[in-house]
Amino acid sequence: MIEKIDWSEIIFGAFCIIALIQIIYYLYFFRRLAFYPNHPTGMPRQQPVSVIICARDEAANLAKNLPGVLVQDYSGKQELILVNDNSIDESKYLIEALQKDFPQLQMLELKQEARFIPGKKFPLSMGIKMAKYDIVLLTDADCVPASEFWMQKMTDKFERGIEIVLGYGAYYKRKGLLNKIIRFETFHTALQYLSYALAGVPYMGVGRNLAYKREVFFRQKGFSAHNHVPGGDDDLFINAAATSINTDISIDKEAFTLSEPKKTWSEWWQQKQRHFTTAKFYKAKHRFLLGLYAFSHFWFYPLFAAAILFFRWEIALGVFLLRCIIQGIIWYKAMDRLNEKDLFKWFWAFDIFMFFYYLIFISALWRKPKANWK
Repeated sequence: MIEKIDWSEIIFGAFCIIALIQIIYYLYFFRRLAFYPNHPTGMPRQQPVSVIICARDEAANLAKNLPGVLVQDYSGKQELILVNDNSIDESKYLIEALQKDFPQLQMLELKQEARFIPGKKFPLSMGIKMAKYDIVLLTDADCVPASEFWMQKMTDKFERGIEIVLGYGAYYKRKGLLNKIIRFETFHTALQYLSYALAGVPYMGVGRNLAYKREVFFRQKGFSAHNHVPGGDDDLFINAAATSINTDISIDKEAFTLSEPKKTWSEWWQQKQRHFTTAKFYKAKHRFLLGLYAFSHFWFYPLFAAAILFFRWEIALGVFLLRCIIQGIIWYKAMDRLNEKDLFKWFWAFDIFMFFYYLIFISALWRKPKANWK
């Protein structure tokens, strides 16, 4: 006689497996960022560094943010290369005015579009080729260093074979729900790429705050492997070039950059759509790790609800609370590390929000990206 399938036990078993996967990610990967010691590196070496910023019609942002880069407390050799990419606003005249007071500021003016190379890759490549120094430190025109020690804190990490340093690009804290969601999503992304780097599987960085050596760029033949993709000058390049031994992170609060978040839901939607289109080009092991985490995160709440309804609610609740306690401790510590602790009181709401986030943006993984980089 065929025994009747007990679907309640199957549902509960699936919920336990999903919860276990989540707990493993938190205890193996994410705890590394949450409890990262961030020990001082010793005496600053003041290594020569080339800061590179690409800008297209960014006169307002340059006027606001460039001074923060130009007045860094850094006694070592430095230069700031501003790649003015086919701008038609007042960017050129603003840069020329600043050059009178800051001799380290150089302008590379591009007056013709690169054929068949969409996005920021061509202007950034030109800036890196122009750089005099081996360490290149990248940020964007709409970003400003969080302190006058940004340059120092990021370059301090280049020792003992380190060739790539991943930083954190934060957003200003403003009023409103959208600001909190943008900052949480930025934190959640950083929780993953910084933790994975600490675990020896670096997979991406963000162009708002990223440093690497020029020899890495030339060894990878620049961005040639993905020149056809509008994005990816940061994450796809790091995905290809970073290894377990050549990559480190810098999460001192003085090493952050700050930028204004999008002010409308549609602008943020477009920004995230653009970012998601590069993930399908990651290495297979990274796609698997990211996909398994997202899969388990997505199914956690639906299976919890089903287990509550069809199994013994008190046991399902116990599994739920165990995962949430571990998550809460690690999120609290990690948010403190990244100066986002004000978001913690809403952590349960953000966790539920991620279910809808995956639903909304999953289609972007198959969507063709737009050719512009702005």
